[in-house]
Amino acid sequence: MALPIPPGKSELRARPTTIRATSIAFLLSIGFAGVPVRGQTTDQTGAQTVVQQTGPQLPAQKELLAEDVYKNIQVLRGTPENQFLATMGFFSASIGESCEFCHDDESSWAGYAKDNAHKQTARKMILMMNAINQSYFGGSRKLTCYSCHRGTDLPKVTPNLAEQYSAPVVEEPDVITEQAAGEPPAEQILDKYIQALGGAQRLASITSFGAKGTYQGYAEIEKSPIEIIAQAPRQRVTIIHTSNGAWTTTYDGRAGWVAEPGRPVPLLELTGQFLEAVKVDANLAFPGRIKQSFSQWRVGYPTTINDREVEVVQGDSGGIFPVKLYFDRESGLLVRQVRYTNSPVGLSPTQIDYTNYRDVSGVKMPFRWTTTWTDGRSSTELGEVKANLPIDAAIFARPAAPASGRPVTR
Repeated sequence: MALPIPPGKSELRARPTTIRATSIAFLLSIGFAGVPVRGQTTDQTGAQTVVQQTGPQLPAQKELLAEDVYKNIQVLRGTPENQFLATMGFFSASIGESCEFCHDDESSWAGYAKDNAHKQTARKMILMMNAINQSYFGGSRKLTCYSCHRGTDLPKVTPNLAEQYSAPVVEEPDVITEQAAGEPPAEQILDKYIQALGGAQRLASITSFGAKGTYQGYAEIEKSPIEIIAQAPRQRVTIIHTSNGAWTTTYDGRAGWVAEPGRPVPLLELTGQFLEAVKVDANLAFPGRIKQSFSQWRVGYPTTINDREVEVVQGDSGGIFPVKLYFDRESGLLVRQVRYTNSPVGLSPTQIDYTNYRDVSGVKMPFRWTTTWTDGRSSTELGEVKANLPIDAAIFARPAAPASGRPVTR
């Protein structure tokens, strides 16, 4: 799904220079978890069981808009708050600059909102881009910031002869629109994956797990302790113990929240595509159900990751965009996930790379994964994983709101 990156930016956010990773973006990492379990009971046989607790039904939170939270929002008014930082990240990826390029005063929330020439130029560019798409493409988004900038603050206007006469770079499509000719059916690849993990029977025997490890955000020197706990079929909570306080991402199977100290909205209820992101990760935490968790499977043409050939399989999880899964052709293991979130200015990819599979109660689980998105990059490494822990259902309830405060020091 990250970084407590400064949420107080007005209009333009560039590539982060530190960070623990945007709360919203962390929704993007998959993990295997373990936090102290609570409320265990013992039945007459002496076996520990999960305490099933249900809390009151909370009213749905009204979707916050960027202007409800941040100051000095002008051309991006009406953007959902949970899309706003992804929009800033899209600018960062497009122009290849970090936050301070447009936010030269990061001392406070008010500092982020101060105007300057770069912000004013960015607003003009957004209006120009929207006008072109409206006038020439019927309002369809065919042109974005990235179309011209390609990672530089000034658009390239002169042909590069080295690029022209070198081997072309084949780029994968964002969406696989039809089954690739000559490729095996998705079911065959998924069956191989399930078998590589230990087989359907062993996977079904694991109904919960917990793990502890470390989390490191982009450009951070220190690692933070991380705990994750999951319950089948798709409940999951992650707690990162940062120097700024505990940062919690929770999904109870239907609703999700991010509780993060130091943000203008310290407790954010997840909606739309970001709720879908935590749902995907909770589903993939129990891969024995992968066929049922997605639909409309399609296989694309194979590609390579780290010089190894991989099969590309796309599945629909019920969100706006499908999810692409990359399986090592030799081992059958999942090595990458790619999904997309929409923003007013373009489509933002999130990539999660899985490595270091180890045996846990007869099932292979990745003990390391790297999450990369337009707002930053984070790495998670597990030290221990325990299967079939008794879990207090209350741990998946809506978390308490931490105190808000100043932006995260960067």
